[in-house]
Amino acid sequence: MEIVECRSDTEYADRPISLLWEGQRHEIAEILARWRGPGEKGFRVKTVNGQGFELTYREVPDEWNIQPI
Repeated sequence: MEIVECRSDTEYADRPISLLWEGQRHEIAEILARWRGPGEKGFRVKTVNGQGFELTYREVPDEWNIQPI
C-alpha cells in the first residue's frame, strides 16, 4: 500500500509532507513541481535524504501512486 501524508488547507492533497516507500517513512524537503490533470494531482518532490519521487493522487479511486525518479 502506498501512503502519502499531506496538508489539506483548501482541498485534499494541497501539499505532500511525507511518503511511505518500501516500508520507510520519508519526509519531503521540497516540492520541485506540481500539476493538475483531469481527476488527478501530481507532485515531483525531493526528500530530506535527497531522493526524488513523483507522486500522483487520483481522485477516483482515491489513491496515490509513488514512483522513484
